[in-house]
Amino acid sequence: QVELVESGGGLVQPGGSLRLSCTASGSIFSTNPVIWYRQGPGKQREWVAAITPRGNTNYADSVKGRFTISRDNTESTVYLQMNNLKPEDTAVYYCYNSPHSWGQGTQVTVSS
Repeated sequence: QVELVESGGGLVQPGGSLRLSCTASGSIFSTNPVIWYRQGPGKQREWVAAITPRGNTNYADSVKGRFTISRDNTESTVYLQMNNLKPEDTAVYYCYNSPHSWGQGTQVTVSS
């Protein structure tokens, strides 16, 4: 199985923006959806956004209207554009695409 690799996290002020990237290192995504998950401190892992091979998307209520998931099939990359970030968005963000293995995640911290 190929490891998924996330990048783009960092420290940002409330109201700011970040763009996360996900790639299947050395390979391409499967025909299964690519899903962004996150796990904040003391919280359960939750799904954030998902995208199908042909570009259909779904979002958790907590991020709808603020986050946008997209994919660039030429570059085999999935993005998560995060706008109007809130402190409660602080979490480690992971992408998942069966049957590839989980990556290390990327830390997003929203704080003033």
